[in-house]
Amino acid sequence: MADSSKGLYEHLYDRFFRNREGAQGYDFQHQSAGNVPPPPMTFSKQLRWWTLDRWKRRQALREARDRRVQDIVQITSPNKPFSK
Repeated sequence: MADSSKGLYEHLYDRFFRNREGAQGYDFQHQSAGNVPPPPMTFSKQLRWWTLDRWKRRQALREARDRRVQDIVQITSPNKPFSK
């Protein structure tokens, strides 16, 4: 864990220097988690340039986006109550 008296990445440098004899290349590029793309939205009809229900598709996409953002906000601040 990071010590509050040290810098933000001091613990990573300490770990690297302790293990530098057995190190094989640069170790900091390995992330614990990466970017995860959102699940694709599927619709019953294929999109055409002349589609008349384009506004329904856009509304469904906006609602899905808003739900995903709300889930992310609730994860990052679990102690805050949701306010409208």
